[in-house]
Amino acid sequence: MRLKVFSLLFLFGFIAQAQQYTLSGNVVSSETGDPVRNAEIWNKTTGNLVLADDNGEFEISSLEAGKYKLAVFSYEYEIIEREITINQDTTVNFRLAPLAESLNEVMLTTRREQLFALRKLRKVEGTSIYAGKKSEVVVMDKVMANTAANNARQIYSQVVGLNIYDNGDAGLQLNIGGRGLDPNRTQNFNTRQNGYDISADVLGYPESYYTPPPEALKEIQVVRGAASLQYGTQFGGLINFKFKEPSEKKIAFLTRQSVGSYNLFTSFNSLSGTLGDFSYYTYYNFKTGDGFRPNSEYGSHNAFAHLGWEISDNTKISFEYTFLDYLAQQPGGLTDKQFYEKPDFSNRERNWFDVNWNLFAVKLQHKFSEKTDFSLNVFGLDASRKAVGFRENRVSQPDDLTAPRELLVDNFSNWGAEARYLTRYNLFGEESVILLGSKYYKSDNSQQQGPGSTTSEPDFEFATTTYPNYPRQSSFEFPNENLAFFGENIFTITNNFSVTPGIRFEYINTAASGTYKNIILDLAGNPLLNETKEDNREFERSFVLLGVGSSYNLNGTNELYANFSQNYRSVTFNDIRVVNPVFQVDPNINDEEGFTSDLGIRGRLAKIVSYDASVFALKYNDRVGEILRPEVRENASGDLAETGRIIRFRGNIGDAFIYGLETFGEWNIKNSFFQQANNFRLSTFVNAAFTKSEYTKSEATNVEGNEVEFIPKVNLKTGINFGFKNFLGALQYTYLSKQYTDATNAPQDVDDNQRGIEGVIPSYGIVDLSTSYSFGKFKIEAGINNLLNNSYFTRRATGYPGPGIIPAQPVTWYTTLQFKL
Repeated sequence: MRLKVFSLLFLFGFIAQAQQYTLSGNVVSSETGDPVRNAEIWNKTTGNLVLADDNGEFEISSLEAGKYKLAVFSYEYEIIEREITINQDTTVNFRLAPLAESLNEVMLTTRREQLFALRKLRKVEGTSIYAGKKSEVVVMDKVMANTAANNARQIYSQVVGLNIYDNGDAGLQLNIGGRGLDPNRTQNFNTRQNGYDISADVLGYPESYYTPPPEALKEIQVVRGAASLQYGTQFGGLINFKFKEPSEKKIAFLTRQSVGSYNLFTSFNSLSGTLGDFSYYTYYNFKTGDGFRPNSEYGSHNAFAHLGWEISDNTKISFEYTFLDYLAQQPGGLTDKQFYEKPDFSNRERNWFDVNWNLFAVKLQHKFSEKTDFSLNVFGLDASRKAVGFRENRVSQPDDLTAPRELLVDNFSNWGAEARYLTRYNLFGEESVILLGSKYYKSDNSQQQGPGSTTSEPDFEFATTTYPNYPRQSSFEFPNENLAFFGENIFTITNNFSVTPGIRFEYINTAASGTYKNIILDLAGNPLLNETKEDNREFERSFVLLGVGSSYNLNGTNELYANFSQNYRSVTFNDIRVVNPVFQVDPNINDEEGFTSDLGIRGRLAKIVSYDASVFALKYNDRVGEILRPEVRENASGDLAETGRIIRFRGNIGDAFIYGLETFGEWNIKNSFFQQANNFRLSTFVNAAFTKSEYTKSEATNVEGNEVEFIPKVNLKTGINFGFKNFLGALQYTYLSKQYTDATNAPQDVDDNQRGIEGVIPSYGIVDLSTSYSFGKFKIEAGINNLLNNSYFTRRATGYPGPGIIPAQPVTWYTTLQFKL
């Protein structure tokens, strides 16, 4: 009898749980009746958010009976907030009034903050799942920064724990890392734009020589290590540059002309529009400048075109092409003594760097039903990277102007295809989501190293015939192949709690095929040995990565999240075969593996405070790093012998454990004390990361127990944002405590260090000021970076653009004039 009663109670409970309803409708303009594309419908009661489709239609499912507060937002329309009672399937339509043109900049900037404040990725966006992951989004409309020079510490000021190299080259290259990951060319993140890869070679050489201009971006999406299941195996996670969408007008034009210190000039010009089912977005960006040191001029041309065609209400196809070409002179690195005596010194006038980048992408998006979406990205890269110069490891040694320079030429040719299938389904009365996908990637890259010319010009032709006994010569092909399958599923346990397990299978084949020269010279420079040696390697492996995330909504605006994900980093072909006078690579170097985990809470308290606080742990096995040790090379007899030089040795240094606390908080002071003052804006933020690290195991001498490289214990960014009517401003302070650059934790030696390659990066602090004023269709921006003119550096380079200390910029100014039509 008790069993029957229990069964009936369970059945009634299940039926009660299953009584859930759907809210649907559309969003249109009250003026024209046209649908409002991508309008955001936020359920403030549950914290969930959905997007209206191209027809302005939306659907929110799995709602229990009750009252819900909804807010509807679109950039060009007034915000609507409405309370809806649900006791059956309900349809509701929203008519948004066009935004009055009389709104000033403060009102425009704070509109979206009234609803969303600190932006994070939604649980599902397109054919991607972000539930339970640590995600941060840089909304470019909110950024007050020197975007003309792509100042990364300002643009990423609200992304926690990033370590940023400051190159002073108007942001031609982005160098960010975090949690002990090398910032060099953002190589530890899977870097994408609009969802497809943009780095040189995702597996063999994951460095990004191209970075989209901030003026072209709608937002920058950052997902930490748990993104490995969907986007690759990297420890860093994902950075996705999302471009602005085509204007709904037939034609929209934007031009921005900027000038600044050291002859900085940038020109950004975009054209976009929609003509029926066809849409387009294009831009051209030109940059030039001299740099604050001698021998540091640069110039770049960057163009982009997006062409979209809406085949039907459910099917879209788009084509994108990106072109980048830039040439930069590189003033070289400094020793510690040179830096502290004269940080703008340069003794390299023959070092040049040239990049040519051509990216292609075709994307197909298809909606099988209201619950099922499919996307296919096919992309390719045809690019080259050339570097010529003097790279001796004694940084203080002047360049011999009569000797040939060293030349490296890399050619990158790769393509890939990624398919994603996402569908929503009901499980135990709740909506769950499953994502299945696969990716195929193939590259055929080449690299040649040898003597260049003796001139000071940007000449990238080899002079092998003239200098047959040049000691560092090689020619290699690097064919790589990768096949991956991945899947994630959001299991909605209750309306507030979800668990998202995931899996990724990887097949990787990394190969190197070519020759290198083994040359030994006597003291007079005559060859004792000059032989060509073959070096053919193939490294084939397959493995499975697992992960799980979870999310619990405390209420409509606050959420607990946790995740765990395995990670993997493939050895790059730069590790396999490049002869470098500064460091030597272990021939037995192998891949890194480990895991990343996060546990945090994020959300909003009233309309006053937005926050995200989390603890993280990162385990590295077989971490690739560098230590100082005697150089070992083949002698004339073919035996390995020490040369008598101390060099940096790159290999699998050991196992490391990194953990810390990452916090972000923003306080809306205006809403706290004078909420009705709509013409004013005043807020302050604190972005602080506290990180500890240790090598827990190592066979290398003097490594175990040391701190891990590239990790400041304190990483702080804080500032205030202010404004009145059409005037906006931001003042920001950045501080990083000291960090080591090699696993032996070599100290800084200001007097005797003739190389500048090893040692600490001392702590530093920088103040940046940015302002803007809008009038009609015009806007003027101006600011000062490194306002207090501090002398500091963020990098000790082992290769280009050094070797040696790369000084950061002193105080600089910029001014931008914008016209929008």
